Amino acid sequence: MIPLRRLIDYDSWANRETLGALRRTTAPARSLRWMGHIIGAELLWLARLQGRPPSLPVWPDLSVNDCAQQLGQVSSALLESAVASQLDRRVAYTNSKGEAWTSTVEEILTHVVIHSAYHRGQIASDLRAAGQEPPYTDYIHAIRQRLIE
Repeated sequence: MIPLRRLIDYDSWANRETLGALRRTTAPARSLRWMGHIIGAELLWLARLQGRPPSLPVWPDLSVNDCAQQLGQVSSALLESAVASQLDRRVAYTNSKGEAWTSTVEEILTHVVIHSAYHRGQIASDLRAAGQEPPYTDYIHAIRQRLIE
């Protein structure tokens, strides 16, 4: 099984690569909205892990610079959560529909990585449709090139 820490490192790297692509061009509005959502969702899950209210809505209206500022904070905090937490610790939270749920730290962090990859795929598709080259953020590429630990 892939260590969770490596997946979070990958998520952080891929998010930075995607944001870099958005910085190098006039980012399509949808792409910027999805990037903001990736960050908003990661901050929401981090807040749930820490038992506090989220600092941003799940669909925040962020500029590219805002995304860069928030991304640095959330990536390191998620990694700390993976390293410092008991992965089987149960976290109770209420979702956006008002439903109460409980998930383990491992389930939450795995979801964060998969959720972000889904939206990075949307961003890549959107950039390509706009005639731009999306970043190459495949996990295996990051491993082969030793871009993550």
